Amino acid sequence: MELSSAEGASTRFLGLTQRSVSEDLGCRRGEFSRKHYGSVELLISSDADGAIQRAGRFRVENGSSGENTDYAPGTWHRTDVHLENPEYHTRWYFKYFLGKVHQNYIGTDAEKNPFFLSVVLSDQNNQRIPQYHSILWRKTGTQKICLPYSPTKTLSVKSILSAMSLDKFEKSPREIFDPEIQKDLLVLEEQEGSVNFKFGVLYAKDGQLTDDEMFSNETGSESFQRFLHLLGDTITLKGWSGYRGGLDTKNDTTGTCSIYTVFQGHEIMFHVSTMLPYSRENKQQVERKRHIGNDIVTIIFQEGEESSPAFKPSMIRSHFTHIFALVRYNKQNDSYRLKIFSEESVPLFGPPLPSPPVFTNHQEFRDFVLVKLINGEKATLETPTFSQKRQRTLDMLIRSLSQDMSPDLHKGNNMLNRRSFSDVLPESPKSTRKKEEARQAEFVRLGQALKLKTTVKGNTTANLATTGFCKKEPWESQSFCSNFPHEVVCADSWGQSLLVSTDAGILLIDDGQPSVPVFDKTLQIKQMNVLEALDLLIARTDKGKDSRILVFRLRAIQKAIETKKIIRSKYDCRENKLERTKGCHLYAINTHHGRELRIVVAIRNKLLLVTKKYNSLNILTSTSLLSSPESPVEEFQYIREICLSDPPVVMTLVDGPTGDSDNMICVAYRHQFDLVNESTGESYRLHHVETNRVNFVAAIDVYEDGEAGLLLCYNYVCQYRKVYPFSGGSPVVQPSAYDFHFSWNQVPYAVVCAFPYVLAFTTDSIEIRLVVNGNLVHTAVVPELQLVASRSDIYFRATAAVSGSSDSTSKEMSSKSSPQTLTAYEKQEFPLPSLEGEVPCKNLYKIPLSNLVGRSIERPLKSPLAPKVITTTTLSGITSLPVTHSLSLSRMEIKEIASRTRKELLGLLDEPIPKTECAQKLKKVSRRQSDPKQGTVRSSSSDRIISSSFEGYSERCHLSTSSDPDTLANREESSPSSYPFQLISLYDEDIIDLK
Repeated sequence: MELSSAEGASTRFLGLTQRSVSEDLGCRRGEFSRKHYGSVELLISSDADGAIQRAGRFRVENGSSGENTDYAPGTWHRTDVHLENPEYHTRWYFKYFLGKVHQNYIGTDAEKNPFFLSVVLSDQNNQRIPQYHSILWRKTGTQKICLPYSPTKTLSVKSILSAMSLDKFEKSPREIFDPEIQKDLLVLEEQEGSVNFKFGVLYAKDGQLTDDEMFSNETGSESFQRFLHLLGDTITLKGWSGYRGGLDTKNDTTGTCSIYTVFQGHEIMFHVSTMLPYSRENKQQVERKRHIGNDIVTIIFQEGEESSPAFKPSMIRSHFTHIFALVRYNKQNDSYRLKIFSEESVPLFGPPLPSPPVFTNHQEFRDFVLVKLINGEKATLETPTFSQKRQRTLDMLIRSLSQDMSPDLHKGNNMLNRRSFSDVLPESPKSTRKKEEARQAEFVRLGQALKLKTTVKGNTTANLATTGFCKKEPWESQSFCSNFPHEVVCADSWGQSLLVSTDAGILLIDDGQPSVPVFDKTLQIKQMNVLEALDLLIARTDKGKDSRILVFRLRAIQKAIETKKIIRSKYDCRENKLERTKGCHLYAINTHHGRELRIVVAIRNKLLLVTKKYNSLNILTSTSLLSSPESPVEEFQYIREICLSDPPVVMTLVDGPTGDSDNMICVAYRHQFDLVNESTGESYRLHHVETNRVNFVAAIDVYEDGEAGLLLCYNYVCQYRKVYPFSGGSPVVQPSAYDFHFSWNQVPYAVVCAFPYVLAFTTDSIEIRLVVNGNLVHTAVVPELQLVASRSDIYFRATAAVSGSSDSTSKEMSSKSSPQTLTAYEKQEFPLPSLEGEVPCKNLYKIPLSNLVGRSIERPLKSPLAPKVITTTTLSGITSLPVTHSLSLSRMEIKEIASRTRKELLGLLDEPIPKTECAQKLKKVSRRQSDPKQGTVRSSSSDRIISSSFEGYSERCHLSTSSDPDTLANREESSPSSYPFQLISLYDEDIIDLK
């Protein structure tokens, strides 16, 4: 009877020790393939007689044929359909600077090239997180960084430029006081690319093989008309006041109608071949080619069956078009098939096509195509053809602006001109404070008027003015533990629970259950790994000379929790110490422990390699569980010791292709990343950091098509280096075409890879980019952020200010000052996170890894605390709301709002618009939205002028609906601590599709 109960206990725990789907997913999340984004092919087109006409090299995307097919249908869902480098995250000067007190500097670098620097102290998205946003304008482009604000430490221009790797100058930077500089800097920012787009649409009948034949189609088929209706709405060009995309809106010389839409804030005009002027005498249809041939992106709608001759980009004679999207419609199953051709020099851009690239959901197809085309045009601007032109334009503009501004630098007050290397926001003497305040008032007035003018013209993304329902993003977090009172040192996930090392001891936490103490506070764990498949807990304890590596069996910890034995202390762990690890300051394990677990322990400048052998079938039987000793120390064996020149700061294990004498260790110390051969101890230089100060963050091992690569993260930089297999005992680490690098906007302290994303954690934000190209997709502001664990699901700790009057407080604050009295000395403009009447509390949040990597998984593991099933919570009422057309306002209402806002910005309006008036206007808008007759494109396209640039207005007149997390929280009447932390867009520019 006793034996059977023991077997039952071991069998019950066997489910906990088996490798979970979660752990498998955690291992695979660092594996990716660029084959998902197509392969380069030489495409040759020929005429009807078979003679070769043209040839070109294009990257062809036809859906990944190499994807794993061992997953059941329906388990995968798209998570990576995002606009890359969205303007509401990248157009910093328009968003953070224009219309606010900020400082601009001019200088000359060591190569005698002029540069401009703009600095503003701003409240990060009304989250009460003051930060310095800095933009460095150079001929090579703009560099943007975000620096933390400290009330006790002032920031200098020199330190900002040093952070941007600019330390040597031919002429030191001096401040520019002329408010007209804002116009010129806005022009510089607009060189990054247009916020609106024009795409060509070419209709091709079945069997047509030349561009002359395709451009000569006078009309399209019924399926082509349905496709155009899916893309957007038909608008009359004459008198059109929205974005025109180069078409004539006065004399009908480019046709009478066209297709137009607004997608996620971007106005899009389609140059449709059958809507452009047709000439029976001109077989080449020059007027049509003049527009479509000068579009960077063109959609080819081809009739016919799959077996008919397929379109090739070489059929089109155009030196300007870089991307072709081939669309075919299947009447039998009412589906669209998509194929993308990109010129060889165009960088990779997403989203990757599904496999097969067939869409039965037409709305999903439309969204996918528009995102793909917008991302493709942005990527094309980075090709040498366009980047060199942009660099020449920037160089010319910056030099011209520098010459215009140089004489004015000597006219100003001498005291003010001494502010070249002084504080960014200095205190002025009383004698000049009035003059400075008057200058700032004029500076703000001109900036706000310029912001209003830019918005009315449509030169900013319309999503700053539109509203939308909450779209569930893959990085959206869930509340895991509310009001967690302890300081977190480190943690790791265990099933659905979290094992946390705190100042009060080691705790096991589960969602909705009280925490369970595992070890008391005498055991201070600084680093840990929970390996469920191996029934192991690995931990680095204490610090300094007393630091050790301890290994525990999870089974023993589980048993102690179930039997509620006395909490273990440091002195009960003597048998769990690994030999030779005394004095260690760092350790690393291999993430893909297929045949053996490898641990590398760093003891000053020595590396200790330790391994643990286990069953190749990776199966723990009930007999082995019962017979194995409680302490697993004897199962580990010392292999060798490797000496380095310096103690490593970052350490990562890289698996070799064979796993036999070709495993490597990546270490970071001094100013370099090195690769160390585990078998021989030889080290090889991987990357040298060319900066004075280095802040090493991480070296993440990723595997592209089975070959090892490393994401090297330091300072603001993240660099991908491909590591080829060892050749003759040494790895091949020379520069490769596969290598790339990108810069974070803020220095992270931790970086997590979850393909297709890479997430950077800073003290108050999460920056989310794509692994394959480093493009930004989202930045979430999270007050007092601390990453807790990231081996499988991502856990973090953040502050939630529990107060019902926070909104009104901020509104009252914003109404106290006006542009005429605004000064740079008002510290209350940037309140600290904890204000009077608020009780700051720290909550634990979780981002499910399955959401990020795009696979819906069922975990067989249950929590070590209780056998319960945890389901993903969703916001009630949000997922069922469709994302359709935006709110629409009449032209008269637009003019009234713009006029009233302009008066308010210029100080001509004594009282702000009452909140009731905003509510009435919102009701009118909602009523008009429900009326199908009113939902025309002409009115909805004008929504772009109701911008969040009208900051005072937008704060009082919230046009955002359910996409505002605060509004949702108030609507549900629940406290922020009990609500999932929203990592959706925290800006006022809510997004919706204006079809």
